[in-house]
Amino acid sequence: MAQSQAADKKRISRDRWSIGLWAFCLFMAASLALAIEAALSSNLALAAMIAQTFGLLLLSQSTPLEIAVSQDYLYVGKASIERKFITHVEVLDAEAMRITRGPKADVSAYLALRFWVPTGAKITISDSNDPTPYWLISTKSAVKLKAELAK
Repeated sequence: MAQSQAADKKRISRDRWSIGLWAFCLFMAASLALAIEAALSSNLALAAMIAQTFGLLLLSQSTPLEIAVSQDYLYVGKASIERKFITHVEVLDAEAMRITRGPKADVSAYLALRFWVPTGAKITISDSNDPTPYWLISTKSAVKLKAELAK
């Protein structure tokens, strides 16, 4: 049964790193390689730059948050919840997301945040066996997620 659930999942989003985040990480890697070159040698600097770039590629592939919906479940990363417990989905722009994850945050909420994604969705949960009031999810596809959960 678990395999059939996984088979009918529809991916909503997988927000990758922005160009700005890539530029910053590569700039930092190049700065470290330059420091190594100045202190040690060009060969070590080249090796460090290659190793850092490879590490950044691996990191960029493992950190995006994948959001998917099946007939019965919402999947956010490795977490899942039955759709019958979802009572409301609110699309949050950058400012509303900042306020919701900051000053108005609830410590018992489930957070699936990626700092490079400014917008998101607040999914209200109603489950008597779970004290989690809502899920706060970073996504650029909040409207699409809300529409899919409304089906």
